Amino acid sequence: MAAKTRKPRNDIARHHPAPLRVPGFRYAGVHCGVKAKAGDLDLALIESEVPAAAAAVFTRSTVVGAPVEWSREIAKSGRARAIVANSGVSNVAMGARGRRDAAAMAAATAKALGCTAKEVFVASTGVIGEPLPMAKIRSGITKASSELDSGGLRAASEAIRTTDTFAKFACERALVARKNVRLAGIAKGSGMIEPDMATMLSFLVTDVAATPSYLRGALKRVVDQTYNRVTVDGEGSTSDSVVLLANGTAGNPVLRSVSSPGAKRFETALLDVAEELARMLARDGEGATKLVTVNVTGAANPAEAERAARRIANSMLVKTAIFGRDPNWGRILQTIGAGRIRLALPRVEVKLCGVSVFKGGASAGTAARKRAERGLEQDEVEISVHLGAGRSSARIWTCDLSYDYVRINAEYTT
Repeated sequence: MAAKTRKPRNDIARHHPAPLRVPGFRYAGVHCGVKAKAGDLDLALIESEVPAAAAAVFTRSTVVGAPVEWSREIAKSGRARAIVANSGVSNVAMGARGRRDAAAMAAATAKALGCTAKEVFVASTGVIGEPLPMAKIRSGITKASSELDSGGLRAASEAIRTTDTFAKFACERALVARKNVRLAGIAKGSGMIEPDMATMLSFLVTDVAATPSYLRGALKRVVDQTYNRVTVDGEGSTSDSVVLLANGTAGNPVLRSVSSPGAKRFETALLDVAEELARMLARDGEGATKLVTVNVTGAANPAEAERAARRIANSMLVKTAIFGRDPNWGRILQTIGAGRIRLALPRVEVKLCGVSVFKGGASAGTAARKRAERGLEQDEVEISVHLGAGRSSARIWTCDLSYDYVRINAEYTT
């Protein structure tokens, strides 16, 4: 089969031609020279004009970048004014120099904005094991601080891209205790993605008034349902970070717990933003031509439901079959069985794009395969598996595996 051309796309632009402005926040994205190509934005700056409550979740990898080490400490205070992030070099495995450079990024940002370095989150993404060009980054921070604008979210989202084919941003509104609250977020990620949070970054901002302790709980719950439900290639990054800033300018009664007035509505809106970004991460997997949603039902328990969904989503055999539009249900059953996941085969059903291709312990036949094959021509496809062993379910977003994934990663540093 001939390789499909992968075209850059920006699905979110269809829904939000102009990003929603969140009162009290300004953004910038500039080119400072970390990336060699002139004009490629490579440094993003996000500023809250007033001190903001903050929460963050990071990779659980034992190999992490210096920016993650720095930002973990910032998160402990629960307060911040800014996020600075560069793309092109990840500042990972650089020892003492890397730690100095992460601190220097925070210090330069603090000087430009008139705050302290301990109020600045730092992130870097790109090639591992190379030093940051700090002279260029300092110059970029100065430039970005002069270009900060309440309408600059799109530029910031462009500046954190690496192999991403489109900028990822999402926005939402919510009525929280009779006050209008706005939320916006950006993300980057295309390969080396199976977040365990907690090369995925996401920065979320809102004008809601909330305590840091409430934000930590809300962010963890949302991350578990969104970013932690994405896999492109089963590889967790050294730099995975999600940061949430809330500056309180909406004037709502402060959200202190899940029982606070309006807390449920706010968390639903936060979930909507994060889910939209998570789906875009899966859609834009390196070399991907399709967004794939894997739904598993009828599992014996939640852990087995998630394990089954992840095995399907990460199976190279399944992912290549989806790319080739091959409704090969055998590959799906094979990987579930290899995972020793409990099922009752006579009650198992496998659906591809809504077409039942395996049911009652047997193939649904040639006609069903043909219908499923036509369904697999779409840009978004769904794999649904009922295990017949219980009542638990799980959902994972992933993508297909194409020739381009190999090409991109074979040539990543060369």
